[in-house]
Amino acid sequence: MCGIVGYIGSQGAAAILVEGLRALEYRGYDSAGIALAPGDGSFRVTRASGKLANLQAKVDLGDPTPLGIGHTRWATHGRPTEENAHPHRSPDGKVVAVHNGIFENFLELRTELKAAGFAFITETDTECFPVMVSHLMNQGRDFRTAFREAVGRMRGIYALACLHADEPGLILAARSGPPLAIGFGEGETFLASDVVPLLRHTRKVTYLEDGELAELTREGARITLLDGAEVHHTPLIIPFDPIAAEKGGFKHFMQKEIFEQPQALSNTLLNRLPLEAGEAIPLELPFTDAELKALTRIHIVACGTSWHSGLVGKFLIEQLARVAVEVDYASEYRYRDPVIPDGTLIIGITQSGETADTLAAMKEASNRGARTLAICNVMGSTATRQCEATILTHAGPEIGVASTKAFTTQLAVLTLLALRLGEAKGTVDPALRAELLQGLRELPAHLERLSSLEPQIQRWAHQWRDAEDFLYLGRGPMYPIALEGALKLKEISYIHAEGYPAGEMKHGPIALIDQALPVVALLPDDAHREKTLSNLQEAAARDGRILGLVTEGDKGLDGIAEDVLELPRVHPWLAPILYVVPLQLLAYHIAVLRGCDVDQPRNLAKSVTVE
Repeated sequence: MCGIVGYIGSQGAAAILVEGLRALEYRGYDSAGIALAPGDGSFRVTRASGKLANLQAKVDLGDPTPLGIGHTRWATHGRPTEENAHPHRSPDGKVVAVHNGIFENFLELRTELKAAGFAFITETDTECFPVMVSHLMNQGRDFRTAFREAVGRMRGIYALACLHADEPGLILAARSGPPLAIGFGEGETFLASDVVPLLRHTRKVTYLEDGELAELTREGARITLLDGAEVHHTPLIIPFDPIAAEKGGFKHFMQKEIFEQPQALSNTLLNRLPLEAGEAIPLELPFTDAELKALTRIHIVACGTSWHSGLVGKFLIEQLARVAVEVDYASEYRYRDPVIPDGTLIIGITQSGETADTLAAMKEASNRGARTLAICNVMGSTATRQCEATILTHAGPEIGVASTKAFTTQLAVLTLLALRLGEAKGTVDPALRAELLQGLRELPAHLERLSSLEPQIQRWAHQWRDAEDFLYLGRGPMYPIALEGALKLKEISYIHAEGYPAGEMKHGPIALIDQALPVVALLPDDAHREKTLSNLQEAAARDGRILGLVTEGDKGLDGIAEDVLELPRVHPWLAPILYVVPLQLLAYHIAVLRGCDVDQPRNLAKSVTVE
C-alpha cells in the first residue's frame, strides 16, 4: 500500500516526483525518497523518514534531471527509518528500485544472494530486487533481461519501478497485484500507483494488468508479458478534474470530502433514477432480467468502511429483492472455504478497486462459478477490470484516509441495486419503490441541510474530546452506522469506540456504562424506534451520557439524553446515508481538537494492497 511515481521526459523530474508523492501520501507516510538519473553513470538518491515534508526539505526541486522514480512508504518489512526508505540500491550503485507489496520469498533470495557475495544494508524485503538485478547483470544479462528474470524470481504481490544508471532513457516497471498506471504526455511518460498524480499532466492513461511488464521511454510505453510477448492496451481518458483533488479552502481533505457528499451523491444518482413509473432503474448491468431473477444467493465481500456499507446492503437487498445475503470480511472469505451454490452473485465493495483482500475473495468466488459485480469509485481499477459487471459510485477522488463520501455513495448504489433486483424478481412493492426513488432525489438537499448542525457537533466535540471510550448504538440498518461511527472515531482521534446493536447492549456492554461514557444513540423514526428507546432508557438508568440523533420533532429522548441532534425526516431505509454524516463530523472535530493528523492517521493507509 505504498506509493510509486516515475517520470521520463524533458522537464525536471524532482518537482514532478515530489508533487506526485504528495498526491500519493495517503498510501503511506512512514518515509519517502526519490532517485534521479542524470545520465553520468550514477544516481542522486534522496530519502527521509516520516512525512513527505521531511523529504521535500532535502530535495532540490529545481533539479533539471529529466528521469527519476519516487516512493512513499507504509512499512511492512523493517522499521520506518531513512535506512529502510525507498528507493533501494544494488551494492555497485548501478540499480535502484521502488516497490509496493510484499516479496514472500525474500529470505530465500537473501540467502542465495549472500552466498553469491552480496551484502545487505536494510531490513526490507525490497532490497533483494535491485541486488538480484545486479547479480543477473554480472552474469551477462542486459538490464531488460535481468529485470525480467528478477521479476520472475519474485513470489508475492508487487508493483515495481526500476532504473539503471547506464540506461538514462528507460524506466522498467512490473505489476502483480498492486496497481500501476501509466500516463502519456507529449514527449514524456509518467508512472504512478494511482491516477490522481497523473491528472495535472495528462488524462490519457493505461493500467498494467497482473503479470505485465512495461518499458517506459519519452515516446511512450511498451507493455509485455513475462515471456516477452507484447501486449497492446487502448488508453483510457480519465474524467477526474485534478482541481477536485485539492483542499479547496478546507483545512483538511476529510472535512472537504464530508461537505462534498451532497454533490457526490448527486453524481452517483445522475442518470440512474428512472423518469417514468414503469421504467427499470438504468444501472447498465450486463445481466438480463432473467439472469437477475435466477440469482438465489448473494455474497458481499469488503473491508473496513466498505464492509459496513455491505451490512446495510444486506438489509436492503433482503427486504426489497428477497434474496439471501451473506456479508463477509474479504480477508476471511477465502479461508472459510465458502459454500457457493449455483445462482450466486458475489459483490465486492472497494473504494479504490485495489483492495487486495477484496480482489482475492472475488477471484476465489469467480473461480468457483459465481457471477461477479464490483461497486467501486475508480474507473479502470483492478476490480472494475476483473469483474463481469461494475457499478461506479462517481464519488470523485477521495484523498482523506478515513472514508466519508465513498461510504455514502456506496449506500446509494446498494439502494439502487436492491431496487433493480427487486424489479427483476417482482418482489418490490411499486408504492415503496416510488417512495424510495423520490427519497433518493431529495437526499442531496437533506445532506446540504446538515451543515447547519456543525456548531452543535463542535460543542459535543469540545465536551467529549478527552473521553477514553465511546459507545455507539443502533438497530436494524442503523447498527452498521453505529459500527461506522465508532470506526471513524477510532481511525482519526485514537479514542477507543465500539458500535453495538442496541438490543444486545444488555448482554455485556451495559457493564461499561457509567457517567464517564458517552453513548451515541441512533434513533430515526423507523420500525425499531420504540425498542431502541427502551434500550436507551436502560442506559440512562445506569448514568449513561446519551447523545441522540433523532428525526425532526421527535421528543422521545427528552429527559433521557444529555443532548439531541434533530435530522431531516427521510424514509427509514435511506436514514443510514443521512445519519452517518454527523458521526463523521463528530469524529473529525474531536480529532482536530486532540491535535491528530486527520487526513493521515497513524499506522493507516488509504489503499490496502497487501493481504
